[in-house]
Amino acid sequence: MVAQGFTVDFNKPLVFQVGHLGDAYEEWVHQPIITKESPRFFANGLLELLTRTPWWAIPSVWVPVVGWLVSISANRGLPSPHLAATLVAGIFTWTLLEYSLHRFLFHMKPSGYWGNTLHYLIHGCHHKHPMDGLRLVFPPAATAILLVPLWSLVKVSVPFNYAPAFLGGGLLGYIMYDCTHYYLHHGKPLKGVSHSLKRYHMDHHFKVQDKGFGITSDFWDKIFGTLPPKSSKKIG
Repeated sequence: MVAQGFTVDFNKPLVFQVGHLGDAYEEWVHQPIITKESPRFFANGLLELLTRTPWWAIPSVWVPVVGWLVSISANRGLPSPHLAATLVAGIFTWTLLEYSLHRFLFHMKPSGYWGNTLHYLIHGCHHKHPMDGLRLVFPPAATAILLVPLWSLVKVSVPFNYAPAFLGGGLLGYIMYDCTHYYLHHGKPLKGVSHSLKRYHMDHHFKVQDKGFGITSDFWDKIFGTLPPKSSKKIG
């Protein structure tokens, strides 16, 4: 790929190359390469390992944490109906966060070397290599870091007894999101809701990349007017 005189060498680690594309990065990153092979990001082996996560690691790591958080609220005396409602509230809140992150952070317009590099790391790589099965879900170590400020926010905005279960609901929503996202890329649904969601998400990747930001549903796209046109022929 050549942009502004710079060629990205796919035989070398990619992350510290893509920043050199400058203003041409946006067009380059939205020209997907359809392969299940996982390109190398870093020359350093440990950094490279941290960027690769199998989908099953997400429920394996985080479902027990959800159970632990729910048990804290239960031990604080929260009745079962309130626990269930709080979990649902957490899941619903996650769907808005899912939409907002995807629209405003993952699809920001980067500029400069480090802007391009950061964008490629957090989401651009997924649009460039949409079938890379080891970079479809968020690494647990990064999620754990992000949970620290999220928990601080929840503690000051949600009543004491409800706060752990609310965070657990949000985390459960995240688990559903990441597993759904993996399935939409690698599953083969033939009909029903899963088929519609897959088609919806593939349209986001391959037709209208500035619309269709919901992954687990199109609810917030409907609310905020970012549904893709049904018959659009736009690519990139």
